[in-house]
Amino acid sequence: MRARYILLILLAIAAPFFIYPTFLMKVLCFALFATAFNLLLGFGGLLSFGHAAFFGGAAYICATVVQQWGLTPELGILAGALYALVLGAIFGWIAVRRAGIYFAMITLALSQLIFFLALQLPFTGGEEGIQGVPRGRLFGVLDLSDNLAMYFFVLAVCAAGFWLIHRTIHSPFGHALTAIRENEPRAISLGYDVSRYKLLAFILSATMAGVAGALKSLVFQLATLTDVHWHMSGQVVLMTIVGGLGTILGPAVGALTIVSLENQLADRVGSWVTVIMGAIFVLCVMLFRRGIVGEFNAWRETRRRRSARGSSGPTDAP
Repeated sequence: MRARYILLILLAIAAPFFIYPTFLMKVLCFALFATAFNLLLGFGGLLSFGHAAFFGGAAYICATVVQQWGLTPELGILAGALYALVLGAIFGWIAVRRAGIYFAMITLALSQLIFFLALQLPFTGGEEGIQGVPRGRLFGVLDLSDNLAMYFFVLAVCAAGFWLIHRTIHSPFGHALTAIRENEPRAISLGYDVSRYKLLAFILSATMAGVAGALKSLVFQLATLTDVHWHMSGQVVLMTIVGGLGTILGPAVGALTIVSLENQLADRVGSWVTVIMGAIFVLCVMLFRRGIVGEFNAWRETRRRRSARGSSGPTDAP
């Protein structure tokens, strides 16, 4: 397992010398966003349709802090993460009191409030958004206007985010969260404070989604209504399910798949790309319910069991 992650890191370091760095940065931002969402849905069993509020809202906050206040990019990301943490605590406190479709609809309704504020508040720029966001200098030293420097900064932040989520999933907290997802009444009978665990998972997921949104505003130097629209919440659901719900690498694979398809199809089919993405979602739900990584893991496990049965089968007596 460790060798696999080391190989991924080496590939990520070499990638910008062969692939357009801006595309890779977009993939990394959405991979972190999807991984954060997967913590809530894949391991907590909570379907949120409001994560665009944290992703897009943090993009606006970071853009404002960097452009209008003149602060450094790391402080802009920190401000976006803090915004997402506070908003996640408020949204989570309201939403975790309900379950199932009621939880999903509450998060969607609250997210639409943030969309309305982003449209109406003067500092957000309305329908034009905040444009020309400077990347600035990291810690006042490293110029992030260079694409390679910006890429490695994004890679470092995303790697730290992935590590934090990975550690959370494999911690006692993560195991308790999975137990709550599998059988909530049993978890309650064992003495777990279910609402507290759900709230903490919601806050952590929202915070990491905010980090992803803040990074994206620096990469593309803008924050727009698209980032905070409900369609963004649907897109992260699609990425997570396509990649593999409840897997470690699945959301990142899903983000790479969806972003790549959108980039390839946007110039060829125009607005029909939305229809194609919807068709892919339907096919995954109907035929590949485990997602790309989930199906691969299931195939590998089946092969391992067959191999184990073959090696332990009856042998001829001497």
